[in-house]
Amino acid sequence: MELSEIRKLLEGYSEKINGFRDSLDLDRLEEEIALLENDMAQPEFWNDQAAAQKVIDESNALKAKYDNYQAMNNMLEEAQTMLEMLQEEADEDMQVELEEMTTALGQKIESYELEIMLNQPYDHMNAVLEIHPGSGGTESQDWGSMLMRMYTRWGEAHGFKVEILDYQDGDVAGLKSVAIRFVGRNAYGFLRGEKGVHRLVRISPFDSANRRHTSFTSVDVMPELDDSIEVEVRDADV
Repeated sequence: MELSEIRKLLEGYSEKINGFRDSLDLDRLEEEIALLENDMAQPEFWNDQAAAQKVIDESNALKAKYDNYQAMNNMLEEAQTMLEMLQEEADEDMQVELEEMTTALGQKIESYELEIMLNQPYDHMNAVLEIHPGSGGTESQDWGSMLMRMYTRWGEAHGFKVEILDYQDGDVAGLKSVAIRFVGRNAYGFLRGEKGVHRLVRISPFDSANRRHTSFTSVDVMPELDDSIEVEVRDADV
């Protein structure tokens, strides 16, 4: 990677990080964290454990948002310093380190952009994802198992705890249905876009004539609601 290319990337990253600062309002964020920490220091804090856990979760989320921003900003400043040094005097090892740092910073920014977009009411919650193959027999059921492997591997790779709540084997291969629980901050926010019908077109390994098959499998994603969510049932709905 040429130094001119690195400089251009860092300029773009600097604009994005400055944009994060404006949207986050760091002074307000620090005040919110301080208020929550003050609440947690009160003697009666644990009298209501459910409410206490909610405050802790909120505090951890705000701290993560603040700390991640600071980490990106520090990484940017370090990369800019290294770039200035390399422009004055070439150093092959330092340039390799700068290239790696620039790539890592870009990945952090991309991940951070996605996280701050997860601002819907239930995005921060755990998620339950269900897979139900459509008509098509073994072919659709095999497609369902492929989706299951994809989602479980994704969850594990992104630090979520993955639990199989319910599973039914397919007749020959694959599965008839599965319910998977993803435990971790923003699990529902990351997964809610997967809801819908997923299609696969391929030469079927189960067809001796090697014909092309189209398979459909539905995916449903629900937030795992906690005790802080109040559900009102009207008399007219009973």
